[in-house]
Amino acid sequence: MRPRPWRTVTLVLLALVTVLGVGGLVTGLWAELSGSEATRFEGQTEAVPWDEAITAPTLVPRPTTAPPLEPTFDLAQHSTSDPASPWVIVNKQHPIAQDHVPADLVDVDGARVRAPVQPDLTAMVEAAAAAGPRLVVRGGYRSYAEQAGARAAIEARRGFAHAERYSARPGFSEHQTGLAVDIDSGTDPGCNLQTCFARTPEGVWLAEHAWEFGFVVRYTEANTAVTGYAPEGWHLRWVGRELTAWLRTEGVGSLEEALGVPGGAEYPAG
Repeated sequence: MRPRPWRTVTLVLLALVTVLGVGGLVTGLWAELSGSEATRFEGQTEAVPWDEAITAPTLVPRPTTAPPLEPTFDLAQHSTSDPASPWVIVNKQHPIAQDHVPADLVDVDGARVRAPVQPDLTAMVEAAAAAGPRLVVRGGYRSYAEQAGARAAIEARRGFAHAERYSARPGFSEHQTGLAVDIDSGTDPGCNLQTCFARTPEGVWLAEHAWEFGFVVRYTEANTAVTGYAPEGWHLRWVGRELTAWLRTEGVGSLEEALGVPGGAEYPAG
């Protein structure tokens, strides 16, 4: 039996109504969503879940410039040739003027030193005493003439070669700057001015703590080739706490190496 034309038309119309009804329902739902829930996600990327319990992480912007570098210690802030400078270098290659006398000498336990040295020297002696060792200040400033006499006495007693190794010629001694001091042991005087001083309580303490007060043990086993002198655990040189702290941190063993000044065991010819 062939289908009647009016029935076919009716079925087609019913199908269209069904489709249009569903589409309208979808459109209405989307419109409602667009006005409420969809607005909540405006401007967000599709990767962000639509879940109110999840929040996007806060991003911290990277710095646009590198942090400032730590300042470098200035090793050129004082002269190494001016005899009035706290960092003057006096060694076998660099003499001091014969007539130089510091203008600010003061007395510390019978020894003369420059005024800037006195507070640190006094503090060091007191700190050692509190710890047990007894530092006895033996000597400080020596004039050209006084150094000439000390050198002549050593040569007469021990010979020229020994004097060259252990005692500066006049004009080449740090003592003339007023920045150097010799220390005796108050607990073991038999080692005063002797190699064994380094093993006394005073010598051991100075090797470990002198830098805290602005002093260096000027002549050591490790720096003999640079300074030109055999080890003298009793001979201290004041350069100030800033420089000694830097030397300690950097592991630099001599003033010559730190300040770029030549040294060595030989005096200038002539």
